[in-house]
Amino acid sequence: MTDHTMHDMRVHRMEWAARDVLEVEFRLPGGGDVELYAPGAHVDLALPNGMNRSYSIKGDPAIRDRIVVGVGLDAASRGGSAFIHRTMRVGDMVKVSTPRNHFPLVEDAARVVLIAGGIGVTPMVCMARRLAGLGRNFAFHYAVRSADRAAFLDEMTAFGADPALHVDEKAGGPLDMAGVITGQPEGTHFYCCGPAGMLTAFEAATAHLPEERVHVEYFTPKVIATDGADRPFAVVLNRSGKTIEVGANETIAAAIARSGVSIDTSCEDGICGTCETRVLDGVPDHRDSVLTKSEQESGKTMMVCVSRCKGDRLVLDI
Repeated sequence: MTDHTMHDMRVHRMEWAARDVLEVEFRLPGGGDVELYAPGAHVDLALPNGMNRSYSIKGDPAIRDRIVVGVGLDAASRGGSAFIHRTMRVGDMVKVSTPRNHFPLVEDAARVVLIAGGIGVTPMVCMARRLAGLGRNFAFHYAVRSADRAAFLDEMTAFGADPALHVDEKAGGPLDMAGVITGQPEGTHFYCCGPAGMLTAFEAATAHLPEERVHVEYFTPKVIATDGADRPFAVVLNRSGKTIEVGANETIAAAIARSGVSIDTSCEDGICGTCETRVLDGVPDHRDSVLTKSEQESGKTMMVCVSRCKGDRLVLDI
């Protein structure tokens, strides 16, 4: 399992960054520095309403006394973004996890192309600031449905990112992903974060490129094709000494919780990486949106909130 230490932090500032987008700043109540993090990192928030949700960090890692995130109001919110927008206020205390990173920036790449859609711009702000500070060769494409939804533009322009803004309403359709990808020099690294449609187009446009140069972060789970109805299977919790049955209609994480063993979970959609667990034996049926294809094929770890077993038994390092 990854480090998931939680810290009590105070909401220090909440400001509108665009239509339905809040910039939220957290600080330690007694002052002091937060843990070091790198561009692409995110934190989990344990909200007072009982929800755990992950949010990308947009702040400057060089400013050590705060964590700054962007929160877009999701029309289909199950209580995360809706709570932050409608209930959370400056001065509230929130448990914030140690920053973790499944979307790291390759800082020494010959060229980097950043592609963001909507609230997917949040981690890209941090990346663009770092690349600009290093004097790296990079391009930034930012797509929004309407101009009033474009967040953090002034900030990015101030530190030299100057993103190329694509407004769907004005352009008559979505960003031409193939056009953005085509013609980039050999060795270019591509990063994309945004809505499901954008990420599907991005993965199609970069399918011919080496996996190590293509980087994606999902805010919503991608559609995973399965080979039929799910079956029950056994999971051995190696450190706990328990063997549990996972029902056809329950997740491994739920079955573990039912057994009385505590593990860290957050999104429950396979997009944040909080529940990544080492596999000691058995073949996982990967259904997450975090691990790369090669990482999934290795079978060394899995996300127990969504993934299952291809056989009858898994042994996990829990």
